[in-house]
Amino acid sequence: MSAQPASTSPVLSPLAWDLLQALAEEGEGGEAVSLPRLGKRLGQGASVLMRQLSLMGDAVIGGTPGPGWVRVAEEGGRWTAQLTGAGAAFVAAQAAGQGASADGDEEDDDGDDGGDTARAGAEPPLSPLARHTVRVFGEAGLPPEGAERSDVLATEIPVALVFNGISHAVMMATPESLGDFALGFALSEGILDRAEDCRGIGLRRADGSAAQLPPGVPGVEVHLEISTRCMERLRHRRRSMAGRTGCGVCGVESFAALDLAPERLPARDWIGRVDLPLVLQAFSQLGAWQLHNAQAGALHAAGWAGLDGRLVTVCEDVGRHNALDKLIGRLARMGRLGGAGVVLLSSRGSHELVRKCARVGLSALATISAPTATGVQVAELAGLRLWGLCRAPRGVLYAPGASGAEG
Repeated sequence: MSAQPASTSPVLSPLAWDLLQALAEEGEGGEAVSLPRLGKRLGQGASVLMRQLSLMGDAVIGGTPGPGWVRVAEEGGRWTAQLTGAGAAFVAAQAAGQGASADGDEEDDDGDDGGDTARAGAEPPLSPLARHTVRVFGEAGLPPEGAERSDVLATEIPVALVFNGISHAVMMATPESLGDFALGFALSEGILDRAEDCRGIGLRRADGSAAQLPPGVPGVEVHLEISTRCMERLRHRRRSMAGRTGCGVCGVESFAALDLAPERLPARDWIGRVDLPLVLQAFSQLGAWQLHNAQAGALHAAGWAGLDGRLVTVCEDVGRHNALDKLIGRLARMGRLGGAGVVLLSSRGSHELVRKCARVGLSALATISAPTATGVQVAELAGLRLWGLCRAPRGVLYAPGASGAEG
């Protein structure tokens, strides 16, 4: 078995990680694997494996639902286990993130982009979650002075985006999928015209003293090498976006810089197929993919589903803008920008989120909460199909999107 990746949840034991890997390898293609077979491979008894599997299922334990990575079944006295879609995605994401070796040296990581687009690169060994001792009050059965417990919190650190050696923005973000985040930000903010304009991405830990960071607060620099044409355009923008969590307006110098009149998206002959049943089907799967939010309860999610309503990938971050940028970067590496499908967001449909989608060719967006009036206006100008308040059995279509009939 390979070493457990440093970026996994801090509550994931080495045995649990080995078990997930065994299910991925033995049950290739999503097949169920018998517990005796798993026990033989891992050298563990069935009872030990069952305890680990119960913690990684979707059962509610101690008031908190599990991550839903595995499914256990019994038939004719034979117990089996298999990875769910969320579990397979988690294992794949962690395996792709093992580019950082134990001593911190970076290794080459091709990812899933075919070698043609920018690569996300190895990430520093920082966890998206952290534990903190808290005191709980008011819960049934607790004494008046409360009870001390260990709580799981989302990690939020400063991330500097550096283009050709020049720092452009500092964002507060969750330290996960930072290569995707940087690439998606560069595309959605118009710094890059296409993923191929990025020649490479590298990550390094910031010098805390030089960066004047408080003790215990790490920082990460994401260095992007971009084309000369894109860099010259960036030099003339003179835009700084320091401080807040993914704010899409911070630092703009004029009303014109808001860019609220996007170019119209191409008409899509499939746009009408992004209907309420498809959107609700996709949203019904989102919770199982929000592995960190299930533990910390403070992260947004951005996902993408095809026209069959099945989620393909999901990104999490403390900022809704950051989560979307991570998704955009990942879809760019997967070659799916402009493809038939819908973006899902666990947030409202504000104008900057709509604008990010339109800029990179994503023609359909659905959000759990309501959009803003400006968000709807930008969607109508862009020809983007916008769903909001998507909570089964209801959803509201705010903008129909540009259909093939318009062409």
